[in-house]
Amino acid sequence: MSLLDEEGNQDESLESKTLSAEDQVKDHSAGTRVVAGQIFLESGKSDSQSENEENFHSQEEEKENSLEELNSLEMSNLLNKDLEEAEIQSPVLTAIGGTADGEPCHFPFLFMEKEYAECTADGREDGRLWCATTYDYKKDQKWGFCESEEQSNKRRQMQEAEDVYQIGMKILNESSKKAQKKVAYQYLLKAADMNHTKAMEKVSYALLFGDYLKQNIQASKELFEKLTEEGSPKGQMALGFLYASGLGVNSSQAKALVYYTFGALGGNLIAHMILGYRYWAGIGVLQSCESALTHYRLVANHVASDISLTGGTVVQRIRLADEVENPGMASGMLEEDLIQYYQFLAEKGDVQAQVGLGQLHLHGGRGVEQNHQRAFEYFNQAANAGNSHAMAFLGKMYSEGSDVVPQSNETALQYFKKAADMGNPVGQSGLGMAYLYGRGVPVNYELALKYFQKAAEQGWVDGQLQLGSMYYNGIGVKKDYKQALKYFNLASQGGHILAFYNLAQMHATGTGVMRSCHTAVELFKNVCERGRWSERLMTAYNSYKDGDSNSAVVQYLLLAEQGYEVAQSNAAFILDQKEASIVGENETYPRALLHWNRAASQGYTVARIKLGDYHFYGFGTDVDYETAFIHYRLASEQQHSAQAMFNLGYMHEKGLGIKQDIHLAKRFYDMAAEASPDAQVPVFLALCKLGVIYSLQYIREINIREVFSHIDMDQLLGPEWDLYLMTIIALLLGTIIAYRQRQHQAIPRAAGLRPAVPQQEPPPEHQPPQ
Repeated sequence: MSLLDEEGNQDESLESKTLSAEDQVKDHSAGTRVVAGQIFLESGKSDSQSENEENFHSQEEEKENSLEELNSLEMSNLLNKDLEEAEIQSPVLTAIGGTADGEPCHFPFLFMEKEYAECTADGREDGRLWCATTYDYKKDQKWGFCESEEQSNKRRQMQEAEDVYQIGMKILNESSKKAQKKVAYQYLLKAADMNHTKAMEKVSYALLFGDYLKQNIQASKELFEKLTEEGSPKGQMALGFLYASGLGVNSSQAKALVYYTFGALGGNLIAHMILGYRYWAGIGVLQSCESALTHYRLVANHVASDISLTGGTVVQRIRLADEVENPGMASGMLEEDLIQYYQFLAEKGDVQAQVGLGQLHLHGGRGVEQNHQRAFEYFNQAANAGNSHAMAFLGKMYSEGSDVVPQSNETALQYFKKAADMGNPVGQSGLGMAYLYGRGVPVNYELALKYFQKAAEQGWVDGQLQLGSMYYNGIGVKKDYKQALKYFNLASQGGHILAFYNLAQMHATGTGVMRSCHTAVELFKNVCERGRWSERLMTAYNSYKDGDSNSAVVQYLLLAEQGYEVAQSNAAFILDQKEASIVGENETYPRALLHWNRAASQGYTVARIKLGDYHFYGFGTDVDYETAFIHYRLASEQQHSAQAMFNLGYMHEKGLGIKQDIHLAKRFYDMAAEASPDAQVPVFLALCKLGVIYSLQYIREINIREVFSHIDMDQLLGPEWDLYLMTIIALLLGTIIAYRQRQHQAIPRAAGLRPAVPQQEPPPEHQPPQ
């Protein structure tokens, strides 16, 4: 399924996502709620508040029990009263035309020996809704339409549009072939022409990114404007993006902010994420950590609630600039022939290859699409060979359940037990989860704690996460926030999303640590960037590799708005290379400069050096050596960049943006050579040049005549120095004359010889020097 196919799931309203997350919550003790290791904190309660609340709840428990029956009785009375009022206040449908024009519809009514509680189209070929105004239609023949002809036509048109949309979506979801997806989008295009809102959303994004439809920014803008008028949060967010990036419209950060805000109010998660980044970085708004925290936390709650036991998909962060600068450097992608080699090993019975391919297909990433069927097959083969890791992952797949593997706690438990008995940490952690949540076994917190400790001791992140959660919530152990913090930190070092989420919650509320809004925002931002929309990074990369730079740059620009540093640097790189034709030539460098600046603010060294280059050469801005010097110095001091050090050496040598200082220039050149072996050759050449310049400068500064006037030759070489000099000159002349005579004698002899056979030219290493 493509990324566009999942947008409907990604951008659902926050209300529905929050409810689905709460449905999964299970109470383990008073006041504690845990979901797959998540902490659900009540709105910023402190430790003392929680203790007081526990005491208060214990005191109020009896009162609540005694009032329970009374409350339920009152509630039933109120509900009955509300239902009666609703019946009285419900609008009465009036028949239009027919044999009873203007009379109220009667519900239920009897037609063809069947009772109808609402208007129906049964018995009519035109599909128009009607009702009877008496109970028995056959007896009285009293009827009328429930809608006007115009309303009927509109309803039928919308129904037709819905049918076309559903056909398109079915083809889109069931096919993986590009040709079939293009056919699906033709159906969606037809439904969009009939003003079907969801179809318009799908088509507008497809036109924006050039996915299965020809890229057309102007057409997508018109659809987004239409959706915005209808109140679509997706349309509002996308229109905000167009104004922020200046695609198809004149750039306006004020308008972008307005549309983003409306999109966020409508529950669009990407709009919330964009606003979170803007408040964090101070883009178009006053910098506000607390506002950023609010937006990021909302999105992080959604992302965390989507995390399953098998984990989310792997986020690929490939930098285009690094690929060009270092072609030999691995990008994290597996080559097709390497994957085929592993598949060959797996088919031959190599257990490690089977487990590796199973994990790769389970989570996706590194150029391999997520495929649970393939993962299950590889794990099954390895498990049959007795591999404990494969058994544990099969347990996770059965515990989680999917379209391929039916959910089964009993089967999962069997696999977890087999793996745990062999000392496998994944199996131990899975068994701990079973005892913690009572999946296939009775709830037993002591056993859960025991298995999580065993898994954590072997460095398994799930064990560390769950152990931290148990210490935090006081499940099976005494509450200990320091221990919880320790295990969450360990799990975060292993890259577990929920560990970042839990740490963010602790820092946001000051639970067990000093409250730090800045740390909480950075952690929540990390969680948000692991959401499903991160898959667009790979979609954009593939578009770029396929030669579609326009599609790639638009996708990277949207991700850049969401705060992805990789997307910011990649968008800037494509603009810098002038590969995107949708951006005017005059706007290329200024826009690239903007995104290099944002990427540099997030700590990307190459972006910081690029900022220096842009100010040094005047790309997208005026030439400003002092600003260039500042950026190079920041890259040198903060990231120890050899390139920045070399550039600083050059600027000191030439006196650009700083006072000329050859000694400091040499110092920076030496530092560059120490920082990177790759810099040693250019540094050697630069130092040679510096030595020549220094020598010339020294000679220029001294007066040659004054030097010779101060030299006393009699004192230096003795009183007969002129005789010594004449003798040396005479010897040199004699040597030259003797050498010349020997050459003249050698020429006739060489000319008189006539070789009978031409000699072969000796190999290069044996040739005499000329």
